[in-house]
Amino acid sequence: MLLGLLHHSGRSLLTLRTLQTLRKSSSSSQMAKRVAVVLAGCGVYDGSEIHEASAVLVHLSRGGATVQMFAPNVDQMHVVNHLKGEPSGEKRNVLVESARLARGNIRDLSELSAKEHDAVIFPGGFGAAKNLCTWAVQGKDCSVIDEVKTTLQAFHGEGKPIGLCCISPVLAAKVFPGCEVTVGIENDDKYPDTADTAAAINQLGCKHVSKSVGESHVDEKNKLVTTCAFMCNAPIHEIFDGIGSMVQGVLKRA
Repeated sequence: MLLGLLHHSGRSLLTLRTLQTLRKSSSSSQMAKRVAVVLAGCGVYDGSEIHEASAVLVHLSRGGATVQMFAPNVDQMHVVNHLKGEPSGEKRNVLVESARLARGNIRDLSELSAKEHDAVIFPGGFGAAKNLCTWAVQGKDCSVIDEVKTTLQAFHGEGKPIGLCCISPVLAAKVFPGCEVTVGIENDDKYPDTADTAAAINQLGCKHVSKSVGESHVDEKNKLVTTCAFMCNAPIHEIFDGIGSMVQGVLKRA
């Protein structure tokens, strides 16, 4: 009788543990945030900054998010030989080049639906200022390509968070008048390009907020989370930590 009771208790305990595991798995699945990551090519001088994009993906993975990457199906502004630091005269496609970073798992930006995702993140790199908009050549008078503008407005309209790092916060400054972003600390030698970029952001009627490389700034009204990343001459682990702060801010509000 005792053996039977122990056998029965063991089965009950096993069943209980199985149910708890299933419930935990189901709960985790339901809570996973669906995040879109928008790339702008592959390589710091003419596409997405590879370390920034990788950091975004690592922190999203650590945060339990599911990720789908997107990029516009357009030609790059130009192609830069990263060894020589000068244009090569080639022609390359932003979506095709971004597929290198995405290991082939990427979709046309025109297919991105804000209703099917909980948040969107834009890594930096010159591609954000050359291929997603024309900031690199026109500064505050730039234009944002239609698909990027539509994406930003769609997530904003749904009240869903938008993460941006490095130079990509200028996209928000162009699309959302009066918003708050950071591209680093003004008048600091470690942030050589921040002062001019911040001045242009302020001239657009937005507010630049000085934040260090390890920090992010949250514009709660517009659900924008920004960090300066490689706008700062900092060790890569500090860039990584700052992007982590941005990603955490995005996931918290998703």
